Amino acid sequence: MIHYLLKSISYIFHPLLMPLLGVIFYFSKTPRFIPEPVMKAKVFSITILTIILPILLYFLLKTIKRVESLELKTTRERIIPLILNVLIIFLILKRVLSHDEIPELYYFYLGILFSTLTCLVLAILRFKASIHMIGSAGFFMFAVALSIHFKININGTIALMFVIIGGIATSRLHLKAHNNAELLIGFLVGLVPQLVLLNYWL
Repeated sequence: MIHYLLKSISYIFHPLLMPLLGVIFYFSKTPRFIPEPVMKAKVFSITILTIILPILLYFLLKTIKRVESLELKTTRERIIPLILNVLIIFLILKRVLSHDEIPELYYFYLGILFSTLTCLVLAILRFKASIHMIGSAGFFMFAVALSIHFKININGTIALMFVIIGGIATSRLHLKAHNNAELLIGFLVGLVPQLVLLNYWL
């Protein structure tokens, strides 16, 4: 029972969802007026680029035997998907999110880009940082920054995120997908770029 619960946590809070969750969280909390069609267009575009497109690319890579599973269990398997993800995030920054229009989301995705590049370098060096922890830590830091920026109380969300991050870490250890060092490095790789970029928008 516990095994299936922890395995479910890994799938429910998949790293692919975190960039989209950041956008949805921002639009649900921002006090700024943003036309509804604009919000819907941003969410739709980012859903296509960060979820649908990566899934299609995964099946393509699986078909040509460049990856074996969605878990990307080896550092060698990670390299091409991470390169593709860098290109996708770069496309979002160029075509979907404008620095002048929504700076908070622009820098959130810029942080994601730096985290992905760092993860790619680590994969080339044969270190398998936890992508689950990278995604959850990046979203967590962004949520905390937004609460400070907009002076809103999201203590409940922060407490829930602590529980979720703990659950993700426990599930990855239980499934023997990562060790403690890979989880810690993953957390830092996700959190530090978001923290550094606060200087540009907070």
